[in-house]
Amino acid sequence: MSIMTMRRVTLAGLAADKDAVLEQLQQLGCMHLVELGGHPREPEHTPSPHALEARKALRHLREVPDKRRQVREPTDFDLAATIAQVLDNQQRLRDISDRRDALRQRLAELEPWGEFSLPEPAALAGRKLWFYILPLRQLDALERLELPWQIVHRDHRQAWVVVIAEREPPADALPVARTHTGALSRSEVARRLERAEIELETVIAERHALTRWIYLLSSHLAEAEDLAGLNYARAQTYDDEALFLVQGWVALEDCPGVQALADQLGLALLLEAPGDSDQPPTRLDNPAPVAAGQDLVGFYQMPAYRSWDPSRVLFFSFTLFFAMILSDAGYALVLGAGLALGWRRLGHSETGGRLRLLALALCGGALLWGILVGSYFGVTPAPDGLLGQLRVFDLDDFATMMWLSVAIGVLHLVLANVERALSSAPGAERRIALAWVAALLGGFALWSGTGPSGPAWLATLGQWLLGGGLIALFALGSDRQIRGPTSALLRLLDGLRQLARVTQAFGDVLSYLRLFALGLASASLALTFNELARDVQQGQPGLGLLLSILILLVGHVLNLALCLMSGVVHGLRLNFIEFYNWALAGEGYPFRPFKKTELSE
Repeated sequence: MSIMTMRRVTLAGLAADKDAVLEQLQQLGCMHLVELGGHPREPEHTPSPHALEARKALRHLREVPDKRRQVREPTDFDLAATIAQVLDNQQRLRDISDRRDALRQRLAELEPWGEFSLPEPAALAGRKLWFYILPLRQLDALERLELPWQIVHRDHRQAWVVVIAEREPPADALPVARTHTGALSRSEVARRLERAEIELETVIAERHALTRWIYLLSSHLAEAEDLAGLNYARAQTYDDEALFLVQGWVALEDCPGVQALADQLGLALLLEAPGDSDQPPTRLDNPAPVAAGQDLVGFYQMPAYRSWDPSRVLFFSFTLFFAMILSDAGYALVLGAGLALGWRRLGHSETGGRLRLLALALCGGALLWGILVGSYFGVTPAPDGLLGQLRVFDLDDFATMMWLSVAIGVLHLVLANVERALSSAPGAERRIALAWVAALLGGFALWSGTGPSGPAWLATLGQWLLGGGLIALFALGSDRQIRGPTSALLRLLDGLRQLARVTQAFGDVLSYLRLFALGLASASLALTFNELARDVQQGQPGLGLLLSILILLVGHVLNLALCLMSGVVHGLRLNFIEFYNWALAGEGYPFRPFKKTELSE
């Protein structure tokens, strides 16, 4: 469980060599860039580190359902020109669609008024015509209107009213909103709508034709990403007329490569250890079998650089929690079969390769726990059989399962505080973490020892550990120096504030009871579907067999989906909420290397 040691690297070179140096750094791919160019006056114009335009172009083309035959020969393929053409098509498609929709709306509003043309402005002496469609039951509103008006048409339900005024009448002048007819006649709007429809069909056909470039755009996406990253790096440097500076964080083990690059290109190099006020990025380093724990860590909160790496703890604790929530060996075998089918596909990417190892651990852990609790699609094997003899725990033994869940919760939080104490500098933070270790273990020992079968010595030990931990929290939970009555009072308040977390610790430990509760719910629901299917089969011979199979299939699929969702959500929640709350102080940000995304051959 390691967070890689960082060094601040500053490279200085001739301004003429800047692009060549940045390309070599991108090829080396080990530096997290630090901005030296200052904040731009127009941040929205700052280059993006990713090829956003290329991704937008690809997304625009991939949304077309019926794609053209793909061009696979890259001869004369211009990536930048193709992206620009696709994005221009996307913008024109939006503009014409908006114009078409506005014309449709205008035509719909003009339809009740028929064909007419507005008079010239001079004919109305600067006044304008405002159109309303008024229900007959509200015609008395016209009597209260102080502006000139005229009913131009009526039927058995409503009247078409024209009001004459220099400015638009107030919104409450009549009890209905005015009709937005615009300055164009209905026939002219219809003609423009027809032209817009034709333009739209042309642009859609052009978009359809552009889909032939999807393959080449996808294969050259890495090139676009590299170019975008290079443009972003150019904006991060400090430049003057003769020299440029580029700075970033590099892992200690990668520093020799940077040194070799500086010697090769004739650059000035400065290597510095992080200062107390520096906040380097966090780069995690774990062996391949448990590297998926890094993805779990990055999914929620990256630890600070001077903290510790919880990747391995999350990997194994998430596996355990998922297994206890699933609590069925049959469901684990089904998930394992699904993983086997997608194993090769997941291995096509580095992230997928890590996640499939995590999925393998989840399926293996769930299978082992399912065997230990003796549940196979809700069926409990006979005690004298091989599977029955492998059964160790009984989900219906509430007392034992609750004790086990609480024990796991206490040990999980104890581990969090031990790691926090080891990663903290000597002082109050370390003392607080160790005091909580004693208090948590003491409270659990006291609870376990006071039961009917609990040994007296365990309860006595628990009292001493719990009391000692709480006293240590109150007395040693602050680094504040006592220099007078005021500081003594503040020190006392610091101690009380630490003791106030007792209720939080109690609640966090009880949160782990969800492991037992969800596992029991999973097993109970599976058993219910089995009994329902059996009752249907026995009650309706013949057809009942088909119905019972359908009940089993639908019921267990539904239960497996619920278990899968609960295992992921609550398994991660116990790590990210309860565990993180005690394990980590502060939040870091991930190490993002400036590197090429395409592989050099």
